Amino acid sequence: MKITTTLAVAAGLAALAACNNETPQEQAADNIEANAEMTADNLEEMADNASTEGTEDSLENQADATREAGEENADATRSSTDLDGNSAN
Repeated sequence: MKITTTLAVAAGLAALAACNNETPQEQAADNIEANAEMTADNLEEMADNASTEGTEDSLENQADATREAGEENADATRSSTDLDGNSAN
């Protein structure tokens, strides 16, 4: 049920992002961040339901790393401006 809710929220965010006059690069960066956030949220939900403290800690660390990687990838996408639109990413 939570995954369905998360996917519905993601679809809503994608729809809102499409309404803006953002560049495709900015939209891609926003999508990267949203996907990383959803994945991290799911990992935290799994951590809340973990049977051992070690598993919980591991899942929470994975969630933190996922968020950080998503932010870094989004920032890299935003800063790699390619004026002619032929980005080699």
